[in-house]
Amino acid sequence: MKTKKEITITGALALACLAAASCSKHDAPPAPATSTTPPKPNVIFILVDDMGYGDLSCYGNTLASTPNIDRLAADGIQFNQFYVNSPVCSPSRVAITTGRSPSRYGVYTYFNDHKTNSNLGMPDYLAPDAPTMARLFKANGYATAHIGKWHMGGGRDVGDAPLITDMGNDFSLTSFEGLGDRLLSNGENLSKESAKLGKGKMTWVEPRVRTAIYVDTLLDFIDRNKNTGKPFFVNLWLNDVHDPYKPAPGWEKYAAVTDNIENQKFFAVLETMDHDLGRLFAKLDEWRLRDNTLIVLLSDNGPTDWPSYYKNGGKPPCSAGDLLGRKWSLYEGGIRVPFIIRWPGKVPAGKVDNTTILSSLDFMPTLAAMLSLKLPDGYISDGEDMSAALQGRPRPRAKDVFWYYNNRPLPGNPANWTPEYAVRSGDWKLLCNEDGTETHLFNITQDHRETQDLARQKPALTAALLEKVRLWKNEAFPPGAPPKLPDNRQNTGKTNTP
Repeated sequence: MKTKKEITITGALALACLAAASCSKHDAPPAPATSTTPPKPNVIFILVDDMGYGDLSCYGNTLASTPNIDRLAADGIQFNQFYVNSPVCSPSRVAITTGRSPSRYGVYTYFNDHKTNSNLGMPDYLAPDAPTMARLFKANGYATAHIGKWHMGGGRDVGDAPLITDMGNDFSLTSFEGLGDRLLSNGENLSKESAKLGKGKMTWVEPRVRTAIYVDTLLDFIDRNKNTGKPFFVNLWLNDVHDPYKPAPGWEKYAAVTDNIENQKFFAVLETMDHDLGRLFAKLDEWRLRDNTLIVLLSDNGPTDWPSYYKNGGKPPCSAGDLLGRKWSLYEGGIRVPFIIRWPGKVPAGKVDNTTILSSLDFMPTLAAMLSLKLPDGYISDGEDMSAALQGRPRPRAKDVFWYYNNRPLPGNPANWTPEYAVRSGDWKLLCNEDGTETHLFNITQDHRETQDLARQKPALTAALLEKVRLWKNEAFPPGAPPKLPDNRQNTGKTNTP
């Protein structure tokens, strides 16, 4: 019995033969029309969980190597002043996904269980009608997929969040922080909680093989779509670089470069991720999709920073390079992350941009401009079109970049704790609380390590930036937000793993 697809193809061939038979040898059928419009480029958006500014070898890691990612950078542009919009997972992903400040959706820290979300004045998930990059690409004729971690709703005890496929994706495969088909792992409490929610097929796997499965799933999605004439947009959001690390046997070889056992495990997981991404890049070459596929790679926030890592004089794994701060912090190490873009023939190869200030809020308007996509009617981004910079022409940005983060009690090293708000305006960065206390001013161009606080020396500039923060806060938050939380930073008890 023929399938519907086979019947359709057979019928098309029959019609073609009938048309040919009706023409005499002196009256040949007209040649098919040809289009001069080039095919739309494919897009692969790679987001790595908790990878620090200094973790890739192209960003200075001398203890472990990431040769496949390094080649991606060598074939495109590496940006050294790229910022995510939060030092923790969920709000960072909301900013990337929507191009709007996560505060507009009441998202201030990572989505947790229902009680914790409520206590923090947060919803349980990203608003179902929020603009998303997947919806943007789908509306412009793309096949869309989300593969990997989600963490914008669904998980723990929240089972009523939208499915990932309700947010503009034709296909999804995720982990314990989303609803739909997902990969779960024994020994993970969050996986056990996720399994109770249903809403998808659960496949139980060892954590160390998740990235390989995600890459294989992406390759299968591409293979099914590459000959349809329809371009694809895929999020490949990898979560195995997030602690706790579960590497394959053999990770002990990194004892030769560090005596930090957690770093040994991290380097092994990082190496495996790079290997699996290398398989993806090689397959794109084999399928001759390399030249027509735009790839971006970045992290969602700075490297991990739990109090337990500091016991007995220890240090946390991963690296923020020479930047101050880590995850949970509005210092540079918590919000400045690696960012690489490759698009052969459109993005010049072998460039390193040290001057352009980029924000994850820029992705929606920038990719729309680069790929000639129509943005939704009435859509307004908190970022801006930075397509000139992504095509090799460094430029100053017109919009300041703002942050809010207040997860109390703050975990990690007290030296990394920051006030609630920050703004980057040209060369300058100001950090402050809403009431103006704990105000710090740094010239990031001259002092990217944030060692010289100039707030007292430049009172007029400090006052002007404080006013910018006040105006932004009044405009970018729902009425009555953000909630007032107790400042109990002296109590650094560990919170739930985000």
